[in-house]
Amino acid sequence: MTPYLATAGLAAALTLAGGGPLVTWLRRMGAVKSVREEAPSRHGVKAGTPTMGGVLIIGAAILAVLIAYGALGGKTSEIPIALAVVIGFSAVGGVDDALGIVRRRNLGLRAREKLLLQLPLGLALGVYAVLHPAVGAWIGVPGTHVKVDLGWGYPVFCALYVVGMANAVNLTDGLDGLAAGSVVIAAGTLAVIAAQANVPSAGMLCAALAGASLGFLWYNAHPAQMFMGDVGSQGLGAALAVAGVLGKMELLVLVVGGLFVWEALSVALQVASFKTTGRRIFRMSPFHHHLELVGWTETQTVVRFWVCGVLLAVLGVRLKG
Repeated sequence: MTPYLATAGLAAALTLAGGGPLVTWLRRMGAVKSVREEAPSRHGVKAGTPTMGGVLIIGAAILAVLIAYGALGGKTSEIPIALAVVIGFSAVGGVDDALGIVRRRNLGLRAREKLLLQLPLGLALGVYAVLHPAVGAWIGVPGTHVKVDLGWGYPVFCALYVVGMANAVNLTDGLDGLAAGSVVIAAGTLAVIAAQANVPSAGMLCAALAGASLGFLWYNAHPAQMFMGDVGSQGLGAALAVAGVLGKMELLVLVVGGLFVWEALSVALQVASFKTTGRRIFRMSPFHHHLELVGWTETQTVVRFWVCGVLLAVLGVRLKG
């Protein structure tokens, strides 16, 4: 576990050291948040907060992984493709953020534009898995010894899986510290599981994600000095999914990261209900906004989500065990 702890510690140190200067630079460049009009009224005070801090999280995580990769003698061949996919998703998120900043509205890329950019990245990872038996085109069912070989159907599954997870974390990033803290819990748990399974590529990636997100919490805890933006949330979500593919724990990631899955599902249910019946299931989606509107404070919501994240992490470890 020592290399994993060192990787996490390095990533955390990098974000802690770089956060202050980045906040100042983002504010100077005018890279500040525009709050969506339909958001709860108390979110109005968040307008003008520096955003795109995710460049620090992703940058620190990548640097930490590369150093760990070098320490391993570059023998983990999955690392380059993993980082390429993460960088690709972060870049898409960065474009989305930049458009929102330029337009001074919480409106960047359209959904179909995002998908056109994201799906090829997920497909490429899936094709890599099929062509490299060390990764494989199968998925395991948590808590059992069942393995399902998808063959050339795996790239399609992989594309939907990575894109879905990236956007699920993106939807969760709506309260101070919510997404970052939840990633710390999920990624830290997955790092332990990957270490026990002796999958260094997935383990190092998750350790770096956990460390970088933990360091970022110093600046993102309520009241936030900086937001991660889509460049961070898209990259973090994709990275969790990539780790799932490399560590053959795709479905386990959905259990450990169940908070992200629920946030995405709450949006899907809300949209489906409104389009079919004209009624809303929740006062607002994603679900964390519903809880705000029924009276929970921001801190209550975030901490309780973290508690649920810990419980899901314990469940994931039990299923893997």
